[in-house]
Amino acid sequence: MSIKVTDPDNLYSEHLQQITAGYLQAAQDQGASAVLISSGSLKGCFLDDHHYPFVVNPHFKALAPVTDVPDSFILLRAGEQPAMLLSQPEDYWHKPASTPDAPWTRDWQIHAVTSLEDAHNLVGNGQDMLFIGEETELARQLGIQQVNQASFLNQVHFSRAYKTDYELRVMQIANEIAVRGHLAAEAAWLGGESEFGIAHHYLGATGHREQQAPYSAIVALNENCAVLHYQHYEMQPPAEIRSMLIDAGASYRGYAADITRTYTSTRGPFADLLAAMEREQLAIISDIRTGDNYADLHEKMHYRLAHILRDAGIMNCSPDEMIERNLTFSFLPHGLGHLLGLQTHDVGGFQQNPAGDTQAAPDKYPALRLTRPIEERQVFTIEPGLYFIPMLLRQLKASADADKVDWALVESLIPFGGIRIEDNIAIIDGKTVNLTRDAFAAAGTGQ
Repeated sequence: MSIKVTDPDNLYSEHLQQITAGYLQAAQDQGASAVLISSGSLKGCFLDDHHYPFVVNPHFKALAPVTDVPDSFILLRAGEQPAMLLSQPEDYWHKPASTPDAPWTRDWQIHAVTSLEDAHNLVGNGQDMLFIGEETELARQLGIQQVNQASFLNQVHFSRAYKTDYELRVMQIANEIAVRGHLAAEAAWLGGESEFGIAHHYLGATGHREQQAPYSAIVALNENCAVLHYQHYEMQPPAEIRSMLIDAGASYRGYAADITRTYTSTRGPFADLLAAMEREQLAIISDIRTGDNYADLHEKMHYRLAHILRDAGIMNCSPDEMIERNLTFSFLPHGLGHLLGLQTHDVGGFQQNPAGDTQAAPDKYPALRLTRPIEERQVFTIEPGLYFIPMLLRQLKASADADKVDWALVESLIPFGGIRIEDNIAIIDGKTVNLTRDAFAAAGTGQ
């Protein structure tokens, strides 16, 4: 099987049936016959009269491809067509959500509601329902006793790792959108733009407002590339632009792409490290086997990094010694990747079964977000890095292993910040499908 390259609307009905059946079965296992899902509400800023950007409940967009519909609900009942209670209040300050008329709506009953009272009347008695959402007090007003029930959430969160044909297709499209942004960002970087300017070129190419992206884009130049989740944009470009790390995604029908690329404009040791990381990132993807635990793949990547550090002359000890003494952590403190889907760091990464039993990250690698076996229809990221983080380097320099490092070489690399290369990987028919590389290839580039 490969990803079905077709209009997602052609795959949506089957997706909705599968997801609805999963939710209703999980509810039945908890003694409920219906599920009410809130989209969420706008949240006001403290002592102010405007709101934070709205973020929809991921359970809502798992069923319906709409993301900007606060105060709305989805009602699932066995044997009935799913119902959406779409909030359309009478308001001359703001424009209410329009009633959707896209092909996917054929599978829905859509009711416009102007108030919570309207919604309450349509929901009826909530005694047999299970509620998912933040509005717990509202759920109790409706008479719903099972609110965000843990065993229910465990069941649906575990299954979220296994993508439907529809989900695979929309995530493929999300990667294609993100690649347009990455190519625009690369061009802006080559043109000498600031971090702020590059970020705006990215958003323009993806057609996203900043709040519509699955996460805030990381656009880092030079030393800022060493900050794993760098959260600022310098307004002016530095006098010398040595490197750029851009970690930026895109959303399509509520599903995320999450892509990182690193660039350098110079020749020398950093460019050599970037080329080596590119090779090893592709090599670790080729190592992926269904049934293997993702945590084992993470440790294999640390061995590959150890070889890079030794071959570059940064470390003067063997890869085995680096792993035994956890020295590679100083250069790669984050996990190899995470589940991807409705959320960038999708839920269920530690779950081992639908009951909710978990396997924590290894003590040696506490930042790892995924400890599940690699299985069919999962989508996850592979994002190794190599960083020169002053805080971690100071700790290494003060340790008993300081003599294992070529500090002069390290000092020359600090101004470049670091490297991260991230692709989105789907498992289909036991093989890897690289959604990101395929999207770059379709755009006519080999990144």
